[in-house]
Amino acid sequence: MNKLLALLVTAFFAASSFAQAAAPAAAASAAKVEKKEAKAEKKAVKAEAKAEKKEAKADAKAEKKTAKAEKKEEAKK
Repeated sequence: MNKLLALLVTAFFAASSFAQAAAPAAAASAAKVEKKEAKAEKKAVKAEAKAEKKEAKADAKAEKKTAKAEKKEEAKK
């Protein structure tokens, strides 16, 4: 009977210590996931800003070309 009781107590302590060790690992994994998500979001924002800048540059170039063509038409008249 004493051996059975000792086995149960040992199993209880082993299970509780195992459960405590798993929690910080899960928290660390969650932190890594959040960090990766933040990095991906930052990369997406940066790509979007780059695309907007490229589009603005193309618009400015088109406006300049249009203005040049209009100026050329004015000179013909």
